[in-house]
Amino acid sequence: MGLLVVMGATLQCVPFGTTPSSLIVIPKGLPVFASNRFAATIMDFAPLVNILPFGLCNSLANPTVASATAAALGVLTPMPCIPVTVSPWKPGALKTLINNFNALTDSSICNCTWGGIIKITNPGQFTVQVN
Repeated sequence: MGLLVVMGATLQCVPFGTTPSSLIVIPKGLPVFASNRFAATIMDFAPLVNILPFGLCNSLANPTVASATAAALGVLTPMPCIPVTVSPWKPGALKTLINNFNALTDSSICNCTWGGIIKITNPGQFTVQVN
């Protein structure tokens, strides 16, 4: 069992993001609440819609970081950390569905195209558990 993730959960891009971010939940269908906040699903992974930037990015796989680093003659030059996610959070809750999608749990991760792993550092609530 894991904790259900809700609107306002704290996220971190490991190891490349320099600051935490927040999860934005936009209900798809009938809204489900936990601790008076919208409950998240594995489908809440859209960059800049659900997952906000993480300060600066240090990944050389990020073209803006690579370009800025090359312009600085090889000195790592972090650039804005705008996540590029292309697949849902995984694994999500195995049995709990919200509007036909697996509920998002605090142990789920989401991969960024630039090599980072987005983790949930605070689920936004601590009373509702799902499995």
